[in-house]
Amino acid sequence: MSTPQNGKSLGLAACTAIVVGNMVGSGFYLSPAAVAPYGNLAIVIWIVMGAGAICLGLTFARLAALAPAVGGPYAYTRLAYGDFPGFLIAWGYWISIWASLPVIAFAFAGVFVDLFPLLRGRTIAVLLTLGAIWAVVLVNLRGVHAAGLFSEVTSYAKMIPFGAVALLGLFFIDTSHFAEFNPSGQPLLQASAALAPLTMFAYLGLESATVPAGDVRDAERTIPRSTVLGIAIAATLYVLGTIVVMGLVPQQELVKSVAPFSEAARIMWGPAGELAISFAVVLSSIGALNGWTLLMGQVPMAAARDGLFPEFFGRLSTRNVPATGIVVSALFATALVLVQAAGSEGFASIYRLFVGLSTMTAVVPYAFCALASSLVSARVTNGARVPRVTIVELVAFAFAMFTLYGCGAEPVLFGLILLLLGIPVYIWQHRRLNVPSR
Repeated sequence: MSTPQNGKSLGLAACTAIVVGNMVGSGFYLSPAAVAPYGNLAIVIWIVMGAGAICLGLTFARLAALAPAVGGPYAYTRLAYGDFPGFLIAWGYWISIWASLPVIAFAFAGVFVDLFPLLRGRTIAVLLTLGAIWAVVLVNLRGVHAAGLFSEVTSYAKMIPFGAVALLGLFFIDTSHFAEFNPSGQPLLQASAALAPLTMFAYLGLESATVPAGDVRDAERTIPRSTVLGIAIAATLYVLGTIVVMGLVPQQELVKSVAPFSEAARIMWGPAGELAISFAVVLSSIGALNGWTLLMGQVPMAAARDGLFPEFFGRLSTRNVPATGIVVSALFATALVLVQAAGSEGFASIYRLFVGLSTMTAVVPYAFCALASSLVSARVTNGARVPRVTIVELVAFAFAMFTLYGCGAEPVLFGLILLLLGIPVYIWQHRRLNVPSR
């Protein structure tokens, strides 16, 4: 095997695969059922949110071209606004990743058990969940190149059955399923706001290619291209997939469905189609686990190198990966799985809150980064060139703020509390290192 050029392991195909793999995860698979109560309005919001996601992607592409720094949203926030905002973004982003891993792994375990009914049982489901998390951790511990290759294989393999449903399914849809524009009964603005976090959850990960910038070949060109390409692929799949599923599965059934794409495939192609989609979901979940595990090590590593996170997050193994940070983060995810398996009602409410906060905690970095390019440009050029804020960046910021509004008061409130809990860590780090913040 040839050595990657200049020791950098990720090219255009791998970076695009990471973006697509992180975006098209278990959330995409279940999203048609979640948005079904809103009828045709859901399709409109998918398109609108896709346009907003592309604006955010273009913003990240611009930031990556200005300063391809490891850490993605964290790196750009710190460069634009200073240490403390950068720390808060890294803190919330890191927590949102490891708290989301059990959700993806549970989806994997559920589909796997459906494929092999002999494995039914709570203990087996827990073992499959933990096995999926730690198998992907082991892949990532082998190095960034292995993780990137794994993302390529899983992302492109799952595109075949999902793409088949989204494209070929257009010839099978029943147009009578699209008779109502907004059957939810809610006012248009309220229904649109309710759809915003449901659809945005599927778009999370659009910035993924910017995070491992230090391992990307020709980062100034590769990161922008892979970001826009990955978002365009995912957005097309979301819109067409939702249209097909809504056009095949009656709304009354779709709202209650736990496997909407499988049901659509069964209607078109029978049990063989349903089986193919189930395998695609397994690949989708594993691919998303892999991509998020890669980012789970990179973000705290970047913060640790800047003195904002504990030092062990920045230590590299002999394979040049932040192994300790990945393992520690995976242990937190493991704890969530085990406590959930114990059936603690108190934990269940906290766990659901963490899952509900995934969108909110990811959108906050988007809002910070949407208008950061002028400040980043001033930093990297020593103030010689400060470009104006563009319409694309204004749209990206409005998109992030509307999504926050749609998350509702409770997630935003608890998300703020979660972010502020990081302040003692920030103070401890600066007192220990005696480094004045800027």
